Amino acid sequence: MAKQQDNVFELIRTVEQFSNEMIVRWTRSFPQNLGISPILVLHQLDEHGALKQTELANMLGYTPGAMTNIANRLLKEGFASRERDEQDRRIVRLALTPDGKDFLKKAHEKGAQLRQEVFEKLDKNELDEYLRIQKKLVGILEELE
Repeated sequence: MAKQQDNVFELIRTVEQFSNEMIVRWTRSFPQNLGISPILVLHQLDEHGALKQTELANMLGYTPGAMTNIANRLLKEGFASRERDEQDRRIVRLALTPDGKDFLKKAHEKGAQLRQEVFEKLDKNELDEYLRIQKKLVGILEELE
């Protein structure tokens, strides 16, 4: 049992290393030093339209302070804008700008390219096995809900 537990911890550590390295390589491919969190916010704005910062923070699990910092970075880059509600001017929403939409598209393309470069190094059997395991893990997570 101890050996299996050691293998699980090594697997967790290796998965985290892989994820971190993919994120680092991906974010380095952009001239802006944004990181993953602002890009996740852009994705939510693209998917849902303009949102209040508190809504975004709740959706993504960020603190209000972290969300303010992210919003300020997106505003500075011109990827988001603030819009006041026409019915209630006290309500301010963060909205995706055309530049933000373009950046998000490039981010998705770069991510797909990076994943392609990595996964094409695996042979068909390795890919099939990796896919089988990932699907099994997704199923386990769904059962835990």
